[in-house]
Amino acid sequence: MTQTHAQKQPQKILVTGATGTVGRQVVAELLARGHAVRALTREPSRASLPADVEVVRGDLTEPYGMAQALEGVTGLHLITFGDAFFTPLETGPRILELARAAGVRRVTVLHGGGETPLEDAVRADGGVDWTVLMPVEFMANALEWADGIAAADEVREPFVSRLSAMVHEGDIGAVAAVALTEEGHGGREYVITGPEVLTVGDKVAAIAAARGRDIALVELSEEEAVARWRAAGHSEEVIGFLLHVYGNTPEAGRTVTGTVEEVTGRPARSFARWAAEHADAFKA
Repeated sequence: MTQTHAQKQPQKILVTGATGTVGRQVVAELLARGHAVRALTREPSRASLPADVEVVRGDLTEPYGMAQALEGVTGLHLITFGDAFFTPLETGPRILELARAAGVRRVTVLHGGGETPLEDAVRADGGVDWTVLMPVEFMANALEWADGIAAADEVREPFVSRLSAMVHEGDIGAVAAVALTEEGHGGREYVITGPEVLTVGDKVAAIAAARGRDIALVELSEEEAVARWRAAGHSEEVIGFLLHVYGNTPEAGRTVTGTVEEVTGRPARSFARWAAEHADAFKA
């Protein structure tokens, strides 16, 4: 796939989920490329986004007030869940109707891990150029270890030999920014990975190098892991999912793709780089 990456005419993009792990990166990448960003959030006063982002109040579960937020927008970034409980959005058709009426040309949707009504609606829509973003494990997931590392210099995990082609969340944002502002990405689904396949031990070693202090890796048995997850309040459904994903990682989650470089023109960022950027989070 051949892409051009010259600076394009500035456009205005509406980003939903803008305060999330990926949404913040979509915002940052769009700004870095010289585009205007409007961010939709339920609580604008708590958004903590850059000063040049236009923050507007809105709710994807009740999209009838979105018409004003979509005025003058050429691209729309969507998430598939509508609340803190990850309830799948059922409002996709109405959101897309409003987007088409406002003249939106391109839509990206962050894949929710399976079929969802909103993503289905996006894929079925013939009025916009849609792109589905399908990232594997986020590098930011390693922040779950921060407290244990800072307090005890250790990581306690099951299935430590499991493999992951985990992706820097900034690279997800970069792919989204290109798809939202350049031609050639309509009707595509992009599996987005990092540049290497890592074990849990590889990740721990990278964090230890970044923080300048050794970290012990303690492997939990399956029974110990289940007990910990139950104590944390996870449902049996979630626990079953974690056992499956950790114990038998799908091939897509442990296979490197060239998507980041093909779409953005630069290589995917490494976990070592991510660890260096977040080293302070792992220090006492």
